[in-house]
Amino acid sequence: MNKSIILHIIGWILTMEAALMSLSGIVAIIYQEKSGFAFLITMALCLVIGVPLVLHKPKSNVFFAKEGFISVAMGWIILSITGALPFFISGEIPSYVDALFEVISGFTTTGSSILSDVEALSYCMLFWRSFTHWIGGMGILVFILAILPMAGGESMHIMRAESPGPSVGKLVPRMRTTAFLLYIIYFGMTVLQIVLLLIGGMPLFDSLTITFGTAGTGGFAIKNASIAPYSPYLQNVITIFMFLFGVNFNIYYLVLYKKIKVAMKSEELRWYFIIVISAILLISLNIGGFKNFFSSIHHAAFQVSSIITTTGYATFDFNTWPTFSKTILLGLMFIGACAGSTGGGIKVSRIVILFKTLGKEMSYLIHKRSVKVLKIDGKKIEHETMRSINVFFVTYIIIFAVSVLLVSIDNFDFITTFSAVAATLNNVGPGLEVVGPIGNFGEFSYFSKFVMMFDMLAGRLEVFPILLLFAAGTWKK
Repeated sequence: MNKSIILHIIGWILTMEAALMSLSGIVAIIYQEKSGFAFLITMALCLVIGVPLVLHKPKSNVFFAKEGFISVAMGWIILSITGALPFFISGEIPSYVDALFEVISGFTTTGSSILSDVEALSYCMLFWRSFTHWIGGMGILVFILAILPMAGGESMHIMRAESPGPSVGKLVPRMRTTAFLLYIIYFGMTVLQIVLLLIGGMPLFDSLTITFGTAGTGGFAIKNASIAPYSPYLQNVITIFMFLFGVNFNIYYLVLYKKIKVAMKSEELRWYFIIVISAILLISLNIGGFKNFFSSIHHAAFQVSSIITTTGYATFDFNTWPTFSKTILLGLMFIGACAGSTGGGIKVSRIVILFKTLGKEMSYLIHKRSVKVLKIDGKKIEHETMRSINVFFVTYIIIFAVSVLLVSIDNFDFITTFSAVAATLNNVGPGLEVVGPIGNFGEFSYFSKFVMMFDMLAGRLEVFPILLLFAAGTWKK
């Protein structure tokens, strides 16, 4: 294993984190907040460790899948360990475990919080808390790939390990250019949302932080009532952008290069639309009926977009909704957004392929000699893809079941325990009952928080990079 390249990449991650953290330091200066010193201390620590690792050039820049997965998993863990320090050093989150939970929730774009009073945080801490969503949305290593000529042609291993979905491909021949294009689209959509929120009268600080949470589909709000205090116009803008950030970014690339017909052939996109529209209509009828249909549509559209994209913002306490509507939302937590988006969950493409596989199996039981080729977007689904999806699904179920069992030791009610694990493993944020949109995760024990931290990282990195850290063969030469 090429350990030198892994350490080199970790050095870049720490150096980049220090650079990104400087923005929170600027916010502290603007608002004249003493807690900004915590960022200076953390930045110094990151640079002291990171710069020597960057300057120590690896013997070889070429690495394989194992190094790629390990670099991503270790990178995210170290990013979180150092990213939690400002909260802890400043004393705004006195427990380091709670600070780590909060920042892992931020970087993994989960949005589950241990805080009961978000508004008690200083502006610089609120900015860093939301900014971790934007950093984690596309991935810090994808960002590094976009700006640095590193890792040669094998950098696809990093992209595959960090990008959500069953398959990742190049938009253009050069991997670095692909990463750069993804970030240009990501940055452009971010700026557009900020502008539209400013037009609606939202303050600049709110516009920035709310957009960070929307773009990364994270959901950390800066107000205790989440998005409820804002106007219907602002809520509608956020609804639209949550939905848009849940779409595969390859679609936007195709649209930008005027390949709209090719983009519209996406089965995943079509099913994403169908699932969202169906859920909105069913919930609207269930919570308001025809009498309050338009008001119900507004809240249902926001909440469906928030949950299926695993953003986690709320305009309403959906804990008070009928069981039918809450069950739909719980199902959307598992489905998640499209592959190649910033959203979490199992992903729509995997669900589509699983149903196609089920249909093929049913057909085989009736017609033993039939040969049915599975296709998506007109292309044959390779056996390797189906195998990886089946393995992912089984592994996902095992992690979920074990996590529910472990968290149940805290003796919360089953709905709270079940939805808490679902919310963290799927990177959603809020669950139901105690961990609902007006609740938080602060009451759980440290043991349960560590279980859910593992779930958040496993969910964001698509399970396998994190599991590889515990495999015996990983660390052999």
